[in-house]
Amino acid sequence: MKDLTPPKDTLDPIEIASRDEISALQLERMKWSLRHAYENVPFYKQSFDAAGVHPDDLTDLSDLAKFPFTVKQDLRDNYPFGMFAVPKERVKRIHASSGTTGQPTVVGYTENDLDVWGSVVARSLRASGLRPGDTLHNAYGYGLFTGGLGIHLGADKLGLTTVPISGGMTQRQVRLIEDFGAVGITVTPSYALSILDEYAEQGRDPQQSPLKVGIFGAEPWTNAMRQEIEQAFDMHAVDIYGLSEVIGPGVANECVETKDGLHIWEDHFYPEIIDPETGEVLPEGERGELVFTSLTKEAFPIIRYRTRDLTRLLPGTARSMRRMEKVTGRSDDMIILRGVNVFPTQIEEQLMTVPALAPHFQIELNRVGHKDEMRVKVETTVDGFEQGTAAGRELAAKVKQVVGVTIAVDVSAPGEVARSQGKAVRIVDNRPRD
Repeated sequence: MKDLTPPKDTLDPIEIASRDEISALQLERMKWSLRHAYENVPFYKQSFDAAGVHPDDLTDLSDLAKFPFTVKQDLRDNYPFGMFAVPKERVKRIHASSGTTGQPTVVGYTENDLDVWGSVVARSLRASGLRPGDTLHNAYGYGLFTGGLGIHLGADKLGLTTVPISGGMTQRQVRLIEDFGAVGITVTPSYALSILDEYAEQGRDPQQSPLKVGIFGAEPWTNAMRQEIEQAFDMHAVDIYGLSEVIGPGVANECVETKDGLHIWEDHFYPEIIDPETGEVLPEGERGELVFTSLTKEAFPIIRYRTRDLTRLLPGTARSMRRMEKVTGRSDDMIILRGVNVFPTQIEEQLMTVPALAPHFQIELNRVGHKDEMRVKVETTVDGFEQGTAAGRELAAKVKQVVGVTIAVDVSAPGEVARSQGKAVRIVDNRPRD
């Protein structure tokens, strides 16, 4: 793979500033953000007052722990525009969640917010190894989902040539990657595997593709999957992180030269790690739930937002800003199976160690009598019923040994596990709602 390390003189000065400089900027901006939210969003005034805190109580970054959390239900309860801190006429863009699990969550952006968003995404794309003039194949979904348009903002800011293909039409995805000479691709890791399958269907060698870097996000994925994609395409695979409630893609990104965790753009987003049960702030290096406070957002400030993503904070390496480890799962995606905590990424890690099985999988949860059971649907890469069955037994044994739960494995032919053109649907829960 080609060395894509960005020259130091192309970085924003704050990326390599001292920790003291970063902390001083964070404190200044956090004071503004807390006051902006308190004075302009009734929810935050009520929340702060109920907790007995005021923006003036923040004199040190550690004082943020005194302030109450914000959760997704708060956003739903204030649908559609109750969390906005500016008049509607200043809102230049609105995005929203699908609302498939309840009331949609709505977020807004002022002109300055869009400029900031474009800047942090451009910083992420540059950290991934892209340069002005490169062609980017953007296969994230366009529309109310923040992925496609958010990446597009940053690509324009960096000076890339963007192919706004969105998701779906996988045959055409491969053709345009090849015909347009895409250097980079932005896509969910699960859909990248579908594109890889399509290369095989078309008889093309993915290692001969023009792609030099894939920037993957919107769902947890493992280092084992990274290696699979990198080897298949002979390209770098880096992780991007974001969520619409904080801004969208571009909150954090891996640096292509190290790939050792995602540097958080701390001049705009302040991270904390808390104990998911107690809410206590944990020391750097301990694993827990990620919480974010926006430092510069005007239309939609967010204070101590509980992301439900599980990770830990680490010191900076390629940049001065702190890193977050790859997200291992979500506290609300955790499966409790007969008393054992299981995350889809744990199943994926074991699946990637069985050569006779493809990386596509789906978990199905059922209740038989009074007992919960997990069935993992996978695909074989080999011919022959016996070999596929043996591979399924191997996966079940590895999961039992490493994760500690007994699972059933259904091995099917290639293409029979449900594919996704966006975020993968990893869990189908058929258990009755008690």
